[in-house]
Amino acid sequence: MRSALRSDLAERLLPWYAREKRDLPWRAAGFGAWGVLVSEFMLQQTPVNRVIPRLEAWLARWPTPTALAADPPAEAVRQWANLGYPRRALWLHRAAVEIRDRHDGVVPRDVDALLALTGIGDYTARAVAVFAYEDRHPVVDTNTRRVIARAVHGRAQPGPPHRRDLQEMDALLPADDAEAAVMNAAMMELGAVVCTARSPRCDACPVRDTCAWVQAGKPETPDLRRRQARYEGSDRQARGAVLRALRDATSSPATGLPQEAVIPDWPDALQRDRAILSLLDDGLVEVDDGVLHLPRA
Repeated sequence: MRSALRSDLAERLLPWYAREKRDLPWRAAGFGAWGVLVSEFMLQQTPVNRVIPRLEAWLARWPTPTALAADPPAEAVRQWANLGYPRRALWLHRAAVEIRDRHDGVVPRDVDALLALTGIGDYTARAVAVFAYEDRHPVVDTNTRRVIARAVHGRAQPGPPHRRDLQEMDALLPADDAEAAVMNAAMMELGAVVCTARSPRCDACPVRDTCAWVQAGKPETPDLRRRQARYEGSDRQARGAVLRALRDATSSPATGLPQEAVIPDWPDALQRDRAILSLLDDGLVEVDDGVLHLPRA
């Protein structure tokens, strides 16, 4: 039965994807493994429309891992700007140094080698191997998991992430490596633009006729995923304000701001200090004689 489902999904999704896929930079021919890696770092919990201009600026400045590795990490944090979760910028810089030192400046193809790089987990490693090199691996993000939950299991929402998600996706991939890469992208695209979390467009879905959730009458099932904490008023917002102040006020990693001059009007002084301490712990900020600055090495 799973073999028949795999064949049916591929027959419906591959031509749909060829017609309907969005024109995104990382899907362009010859985009390269470094570009794919950078885009995957940036796309984690960040909308596509915010990523594209930052990605283009990043690759214009640092077209290779070696180019990024040659600059101090402060420049990566500065270039990251307002994308959020700035530890990703620091991790990406460290990964670039590792790629330069361990792999002669070439993003590795092997999943285990990718997993050994800073900041790269199961999803990103497989995404690079699949979308940059067209190797056959399951790539599972939130959108993919939602499509599988509905089309295969008849549930409105997926459960929490689990290792079995990779096994389920692997069972749905075509045997051909190139087709499997397209299938991974097609499942993600379907979840992103049609099989959305809140307002699925079932009438436009290419697998509507065989979707287990539609056939069951679209039953409501509980969403057991962990909710992200509200940003407004959070420590994350305070951390972002500290980094923004340092980016705006310092022209180079060698300069900085006295700690008391960093967001001095923040409404919660304890939260401000907590944000600074957490940034110091993460290596996103350094301090010398009471002066804060972005990381220099």
